Amino acid sequence: GKTTPPASDPAPAAPKKEPAAAPKEEPAPAAKQPPAPERPPPAEQPTAPTDEPAPVPKAEGTPGPGEGHPAEPQAPAPEPEKPKAGGTAGDRNTWLAAGDEQTFPDKGDWLGNMVSPKELPWGSTDWTAANEEPFLSTRYTVQNLNSGDKIQVRVKAVSASGASVPATLEQPVLIREILQLPRIRMPRHLRQTYVRHVGDAVNLMVPFQGKPKPEVIWTKGDQPLDTNHINIRTTERDTIFYIRNAQRNDSGKYELTVRINGAEDKATLDIRVIGYHPVRVCVCRATGPPQNLKLVDVWGFNVALEWTPPADNGNSEIKGYMVQKSDKKSGKWFTALERCTRTSCTISDLIIGNSYSFRVFAENACGLSEKAAVASGVAHINKTKTTYQPEKIPQRDMMEPPKFTQPLTDRTTTRGYSTHLFCCVRGFPQPKIIWMKNQMEIREDPKYIAMIEQGVCSLEIRKPSPFDGGIYTCKAVNALGEASVDCKLDVK
Repeated sequence: GKTTPPASDPAPAAPKKEPAAAPKEEPAPAAKQPPAPERPPPAEQPTAPTDEPAPVPKAEGTPGPGEGHPAEPQAPAPEPEKPKAGGTAGDRNTWLAAGDEQTFPDKGDWLGNMVSPKELPWGSTDWTAANEEPFLSTRYTVQNLNSGDKIQVRVKAVSASGASVPATLEQPVLIREILQLPRIRMPRHLRQTYVRHVGDAVNLMVPFQGKPKPEVIWTKGDQPLDTNHINIRTTERDTIFYIRNAQRNDSGKYELTVRINGAEDKATLDIRVIGYHPVRVCVCRATGPPQNLKLVDVWGFNVALEWTPPADNGNSEIKGYMVQKSDKKSGKWFTALERCTRTSCTISDLIIGNSYSFRVFAENACGLSEKAAVASGVAHINKTKTTYQPEKIPQRDMMEPPKFTQPLTDRTTTRGYSTHLFCCVRGFPQPKIIWMKNQMEIREDPKYIAMIEQGVCSLEIRKPSPFDGGIYTCKAVNALGEASVDCKLDVK
């Protein structure tokens, strides 16, 4: 088939040939003799104007493959429909042309599409072919464009019978280069479930980055948000999610999408609203007190309690229970347990002779329940009579005669060097100590120094001489008796 006329249509073809006078000279010799192979009549077809749809080629002007006379004329193929143009600006100086899926004619006649972009300003007729050969796809990427330019794009459908009327974009395309890819910088406290109470305001700011300014889209369950209830404010660097009066049905996962052309980043924000408000006023309390509070046992200074969880936990997990007690004398309530995580407890250290009442509050993320469960019974801490029996300690006789626990030991000393003699004695009353040398009592003599402390007896012999050698005796005497020990001292 002859596909050259459609391909030359997008590009300027006027300067290729001389004015159309040459084709007028060729029909005369063609009637007299067979057409020359080097001058076929179809070669003159590309002289059609470039801004108008390509003319339908004439099948009767084409010679047969092996004969000199013209072939039988064929019925022209139907002209293709005008395509629908659409597209998006891409990044990195590209533009993506996207059209609806077309119902192509017979494959034998259908050749494809031709894309021709041109730059603004308007009124310019400089259309440039983006593809040299027709293509069958309905998507095409125009590359090597300049950032910041506005271009207009048209698409032609091409078949064997020629090109269709071009389809042109309704709006020009602005070529923008992505200087910074979109990215959501989700704050740390929003990466987990964000919990608020009914009636509270939800005011969240999520920063992001991207150049040029990204498109910000908030959805919940793939549906757009109700702007009458949820306010969204977006700047070049962040987006603010605001709910003035949060309700339980505001709980859920919200998806944030930041998009620049084909590039995008997504993040999920999980919000949970707890509590309830019967008269459109937020009451952050558990919906009901614990149930079935009862006294299980009373013994000594202790009371055992049991109860069951509340019927409605206020859309929040029960964190624990507060147990309070009240004695009959004062009538005031005091906290016995700040937080009990089980549904039973034991209260200890109660005062003997008092009567106690008990109540229990439930606690969740909103705080304590508005009402408390009160035990129906009263716990009486009875007095117990005790008699003190002192232990009889027998009187001990501390009197003891003298007794040496450590005797004297024989010693050998050097002349001129002082020496000591030691022994230990006990007894009550404290015995009197007498030192003797060779059975002669040592009286006040500056050569000898006698001492006793904590039952340890000592005798110092200062600068002894051979004359000081002999038998030394230590004698202890009290009212109950006496005892003695001796030793031998050699002076060399």
